[in-house]
Amino acid sequence: MKWITRERPKIDRIACPWLIRRFVDLEAEVIYVPFDEVIPKAQALDAIPFDVPGVAYTHYGDQCTFDYILKKHQLTDPALHTLAIIVRGADTDRHDLAAQASGLWAISAGLAHNITDDQELLESGMMIYDALYTWARHLQNEKHTQNPIENLLLDVYKKFLKVKGDKIPEWARELKEIIQDQIDTNLTLNLKQISQSLNVHPSYLSREFSKYFDDLSFGDYIRKLRIDRALQLLRDTDHNLSEIAYLTGFSDQSHFTRIFKKVVGQNPSEYRKNLAKK
Repeated sequence: MKWITRERPKIDRIACPWLIRRFVDLEAEVIYVPFDEVIPKAQALDAIPFDVPGVAYTHYGDQCTFDYILKKHQLTDPALHTLAIIVRGADTDRHDLAAQASGLWAISAGLAHNITDDQELLESGMMIYDALYTWARHLQNEKHTQNPIENLLLDVYKKFLKVKGDKIPEWARELKEIIQDQIDTNLTLNLKQISQSLNVHPSYLSREFSKYFDDLSFGDYIRKLRIDRALQLLRDTDHNLSEIAYLTGFSDQSHFTRIFKKVVGQNPSEYRKNLAKK
């Protein structure tokens, strides 16, 4: 089937052909023409017009053509609906709808600027949406920094941070702060960012959080995750307490020991000794 829309596509007019070719009409031929030629050529070529005013496949209210295709063709794949929010945010300049919307807009705008042939632009865009769909279906919980390379961190710790005596060079202090900032970022989730990705107001999320997460506040729950990680390291590794404190994002061993005892009821060294007796 032929599908026709306006020339010089960026967001919806690349996202929609991708959706059509992948899930609606696998043999779809997509045609780009000047705006005032879409309807006449659609009639002449027996093509389906989309993403122009006054046709079936277009924007409705605050939703874009991508949303309409999902509804029209009863596409229920959750990954596609995740993708729809990103496309909608990028296509309507509501980048608050999804964290990925502004990035999609930037990539699409740059791609359109670099590629002047619309069919070539579409083929490049197809790869982008293939990648986004794979992310939405399989990789949403993956983070670039989510799995710290513990051996590498420990090497840095042992070479630069674990110095003998009380005198620590300024460069080592700065390096420690930089690495500690990275660890804290990796192990501490941001309530505001989470609320944005869920489309839930942060104050509501904060207030309701404990109902569904072991009757714990957001901060206490994140602290529990850190302690759970520490318990696993105490059981399964030979790392010393300073190294475990470092790997679980605590500022130092004393801070780690204090929080650990508060949560577990005994300090880390006692916990490890009791494990050895079992």
